[in-house]
Amino acid sequence: MTSKHLVGAACAAIVLGLGAGAWAAKPAAEPWRDARLSPDRRADLLLGRMSLDEQIALLHGHMPVLMKTAPPGVIRSAGWIPGQPRFGIPAIAESDASLGVANAGRGDQDDATPLPSGLALASTFSPELAYAGGAMIGKEARQKGFNVLLAGGANLARDPRNGRNFEYLGEDPLLGGLLDAAAIRGIQSSHVVSTAKHYALNDQETGRQVLSARIGEAALRESDLLEFEIAIKGGQPGAVMCAYNRLNGTYACEDPFLLTQVLKHDWGYRGWVMSDWGAVHSLASAKAGLDQESGAEIDKQVFFDAPLKAAVREGRIPARQVREMAHRVLRSLFAEGVYDHPPAPGGLDAKVDSLVAERVAEQGVVLLKNEGGVLPLAARAGKIAVIGGHADAGVMSGGGSSQVIPRNSIKIPPPRGAPAWGGGIVFHPSAPLAAMRARARGEVAFADGSDPNVAAALAKSADVAVVFATQWNSEGVDAPLQLTGGQDALIEAVAAANRHTVVVLETGNPVLMPWIDKVSGVVEAWYPGALGGEAIAKVLYGEVDASGRLPISFPASEDQLPRPELPGLKNALPEGPATARPEPPFDVDYSEGSDVGYRWYAARGLKPLFPFGYGLSYTDFRYGGLETRGGQGLSVSFTLTNTGRRAGIETPQLYLASGPHRAQQRLLAFSRIALKPGESRKVTLAADPRLLASWDEASHRWKRDPGRYEVFVGRNAADAELKGDATLTAATAAP
Repeated sequence: MTSKHLVGAACAAIVLGLGAGAWAAKPAAEPWRDARLSPDRRADLLLGRMSLDEQIALLHGHMPVLMKTAPPGVIRSAGWIPGQPRFGIPAIAESDASLGVANAGRGDQDDATPLPSGLALASTFSPELAYAGGAMIGKEARQKGFNVLLAGGANLARDPRNGRNFEYLGEDPLLGGLLDAAAIRGIQSSHVVSTAKHYALNDQETGRQVLSARIGEAALRESDLLEFEIAIKGGQPGAVMCAYNRLNGTYACEDPFLLTQVLKHDWGYRGWVMSDWGAVHSLASAKAGLDQESGAEIDKQVFFDAPLKAAVREGRIPARQVREMAHRVLRSLFAEGVYDHPPAPGGLDAKVDSLVAERVAEQGVVLLKNEGGVLPLAARAGKIAVIGGHADAGVMSGGGSSQVIPRNSIKIPPPRGAPAWGGGIVFHPSAPLAAMRARARGEVAFADGSDPNVAAALAKSADVAVVFATQWNSEGVDAPLQLTGGQDALIEAVAAANRHTVVVLETGNPVLMPWIDKVSGVVEAWYPGALGGEAIAKVLYGEVDASGRLPISFPASEDQLPRPELPGLKNALPEGPATARPEPPFDVDYSEGSDVGYRWYAARGLKPLFPFGYGLSYTDFRYGGLETRGGQGLSVSFTLTNTGRRAGIETPQLYLASGPHRAQQRLLAFSRIALKPGESRKVTLAADPRLLASWDEASHRWKRDPGRYEVFVGRNAADAELKGDATLTAATAAP
């Protein structure tokens, strides 16, 4: 090339905004900045310039809300790890999440948008809505200055009293795993790292820091770990958060089986493993596969700082292991665009973002009973009595680290002995009463429900009575299945005065319904988030179809549960975000194995109050013409027809009834189908192969026996609308 050509090339680079230095010299001097390279290669190049101290600095974080003096510019949030400017490594700013960019640690109000609860999302059976919700909160995270969201709750609902079930996605590993994967992908589409948590068996809050979950490997692989596997492989989260509890006697955050064997080896996970806050007890965590210690202000000491460095110098931990730990952190920062795309504070549009939350809430409302067509209310021009549940003020939300507190929220004190994260019980400012009045054709009167006699008198004067009942759930404490505060008696009194009574539940879990036979309608609205009052009103008045389906079984009584008495409850103390747990350790024996939720009921011939997958619609659907195909895989086809007079959404579900050498019900596939009146559609559902197999501990593989597999298609786990079978060949698969 001539000198003229060299000058021309340099000028062209300047015109393109590259500059000769950025175009040539800078990548040579700092090659990890080259975004064309793979995340692993960039991490390796950067680590080649970092000292041991600089690597270790990536492996422990602070909790700004507990720091006596936070450095300038640090957001008071859940977690913070200083950046390293000379390498261009940004500070890691972490917010609690799952249901929005949380601010419970500060307890103040801001403009973050609260999503509906995880169980509301799971009730949609819609990965598309899960992605949309994740994308919205990921965008808000960047706009608020965060680059890591502590989201991705993937714990199975083994116990319907678990105080954090409202954050999670129900009792089925396929449904929960697919939705969690979609939500993680949505979050990370905004160059924000999402976690998957709490890995694993963090299935009750009572004694969560001292209990030991007892379960065999095969049962664990086929249930709780399967949900994590589907979520992690499908979502590729930048980080995985290990749990507080112990698994078979070993703390989850220092368990080599969980962190190294399963997660990193079997599943090939390449991101980093962070601890939950206060979950590190020793340097055994580093040896087991933990990469980063979170919340240094809570732990007894910062194990992943000076003690880790001393262990390397003394030869107790190899320097290459520290490098591997730092590599995983850096790899995720590169892979998810955190390094190259720093947060851009400002620009939130809560009004627009709230519409995403409203869509999830609308589709997640579950119609459980509709006797005599009491709903929708649009056809009724008479007087409607609205009673209880603070329906005049807003909609309930769940407490704990996931708490989002939007502006104009209403707070009331929590029950005595319960944790007070976020300042108490929070109601999001979307009042169902106002939304109902905006749609009513007649009078809508209100009574707060504090006096059952006043409520009954109002109900007697109305054509329809709508009772709002609430049950607050929170991180740190488990909840009874019974409605509290005399609400069962209130519903009984109202129903006695007016048979046309509809109960709207805002709960974080299933609840018992001793009054079920005395009311005409029951609606489960969960915690419906921003614009939740609008979403409830739209369903009550029929503006949208009642299309939610239960992601968790509602027991008829506590006697139906694998453990009628919650383990450890007698010695339990309410837990706050930095409270040591003084009660003695205890075991939780998961003797039901992988028979979680509907699998438990089916295996023992029990009839729950409402089964998994259940939900009514404002229209009717007919199933017919089942065809099954076997061989190397299993799929079914059938015709679904809307036989009603209005458009609606149906969620057909494919279940395994039994297979060779095993009779265990399992959800194999599902789909969400919108049909116009009279419309028919041929639907094909293909089974997830992992749900047709069993974990074989001897060969360390998934194994599917050859033979006949019986399946059914229906509206829920207890509805065998269409039955069939298929013959499958033998198959094995690596984890």
